[in-house]
Order: sequence, then structure tokens, then C-alpha cells
Amino acid sequence: MEIKIAIRESDVSDEYLRFARQIGVDGIDIHNSFNIPGVKERGHPDFNGFLKLKKRVESYGLKIFRVSAPPVRDYLLGRPGGEQAIDNLRRTIECMGKLSLSPLVVTLNVSPELWRLGEIRRTHRGGYIMHAFSLRKMKEKLESGEAFSVDHEKFWERCIKLLEEATAMAEDLDVKLAIHPQDPPVSELEYPWTVGFLGLNKIFESISSKNLGVLYCCGTRYEAGVDICEEIRYFGKKGKIFHVHLRNVRGKIPITGGYEEVAIDDGEIDLFRVLKTLSEVGYKGAINPDHVPIYVGDRENNMIAWAHAVGYIQGLLAAL
Repeated sequence: MEIKIAIRESDVSDEYLRFARQIGVDGIDIHNSFNIPGVKERGHPDFNGFLKLKKRVESYGLKIFRVSAPPVRDYLLGRPGGEQAIDNLRRTIECMGKLSLSPLVVTLNVSPELWRLGEIRRTHRGGYIMHAFSLRKMKEKLESGEAFSVDHEKFWERCIKLLEEATAMAEDLDVKLAIHPQDPPVSELEYPWTVGFLGLNKIFESISSKNLGVLYCCGTRYEAGVDICEEIRYFGKKGKIFHVHLRNVRGKIPITGGYEEVAIDDGEIDLFRVLKTLSEVGYKGAINPDHVPIYVGDRENNMIAWAHAVGYIQGLLAAL
């Protein structure tokens, strides 16, 4: 089986790396760029520090499967500090190339405020807790004055300009760049500066490169109300899926007005069918459970939850 399993780095301590090795994953994802040496202090990786981290991860028989780039929101929104954000991205791509790491995930989601405005918490089976989202709550808060707006034409101009430069550099250094779809996946017609299916195609039509693709988030795309297996076939056959978030949810925004994130075995998505479809399109990258519940007695870094999610995926892959 070519598909590998990764988990987020709750931290990059030796204890956590030992845990990851013990539960049988193939590697980790560096989701929080601040866990990369140098990023917190100066906005981009310190090469020598990152090299030491890579070697330490590999010493446990693990691999780094993807890295989150430092944020570029200031540039996309035309805010002060935008040019520094671009320079940080350039330096990060250069570092990734030297370390032979891919993909680098560039976040084009400029609206975490929308998630915050609509966020709620739900209790599920046996009392475990996970995040949920209400479109009605988000809109009520927007209407009450918590406004968030983006000049979508300027956003897209900056977005394409940024990605053109970043992709050219990534091609030279043999680094893949992946885009995570909008979370929460609100309507692209109502919020035209969000990046779902339409936005991804807009980007890929503007920038034709084998080094530019998508981090396909099954949960986010299911929440958007789409047939995720059809989207996997669409992007997979084009060779555009560089990484996968495999998580489960209940509800779709266009139908239920929101959604609830749930444990990997407790939702509406047929994850076996998803893995089968990924296999059919020749996907050979890593999959990550991405979001996990808060279980009773679990420690701060959710070891019980990660182990449960990984074990479930291992069972699915064995069945496949």
C-alpha cells in the first residue's frame, strides 16, 4: 500500500515522536509553523535548526510529510507587513528545497474570523467534545456589527501574483506547494474571496504547474455539500492532490446550515470509499486524521485521540 499515515505534531518533543513511532504512523505533519526553529523569532525557518529537527524526526524512523508555511494574510489583505510575509515565504521555500521536504502548505484562507463568529462546541457519544459551526450564528454576528469584508478583486490579484512567484521558485527547488480549501467552506458565490472548488480551479487555470496542488481536506469539502469522491477523482486524475486530511463530520452547510466535527468513526462520511477512491486515482501520499476529539482522561496533546484515529485508519487500509 503506497498510502502513508501522518499525524499533526502536537509538539516536537522526543516523547511525542516516540509516541508517534509506537502507534505505527509513518511520520508527522508540521501544522504549526512556530514549531519550526526560527519562525517564531524571525518569521521564517532557521536552516540549521530545521535540519536538526528533520534529523531528529528521522532518528525515530519517521518522516516529515508536510509543512505549513508562515502566514501570508497580511499580503493578501494589503496590510502593513505584507512584503515581509512574502519574503518569509520565499525563505521558507528555499529552506524546504535544501531539506528536500514537500509539500509546503500555503494558507489562502483570509477569514478565520468567519470560523470564530460561527464556532460552537458539541458533545457527542459518551461525552466527547468537538468543534462545530453554525452559519446562522456567523451571519447574526456579522449583521450585529462584527463586520469582515475583503476586496475580492484585489485579493485575487495578490493571490495569483503570490502563487506565480512562489510556484516559479518551487519549481526551481523541486518543492511542491499545496493549498488547503476554505475552512469554514462558506459559499464562494456569497464570499467570492474564499477558496473552494471554484477558487482552486481559478488558481490552476491561471498557474499551470506540476508543483502546485491541493491539500485535500475531506471534512471541509464534505461540509461544503459536495461529493468528495467525485472531487477526489477530478483533482486526483490531474495529479493535483499532494496531501489528504481524512476526518469525519456530520452535516453540510447548504443543507443543514452548519456541521459538527466528530470522531473518525462517528460521522457521515464513508471513509473506506474515500480511501478506495484515492487508491483508484493513484494517490501515493500521506493521510492525516487532522482533527481529533477531547476524550476523558486524555492528556493535553490528545494521545488517546490520535491513537484511536490512527488505529481506525490502519484498519481501513488493511481492509482496502
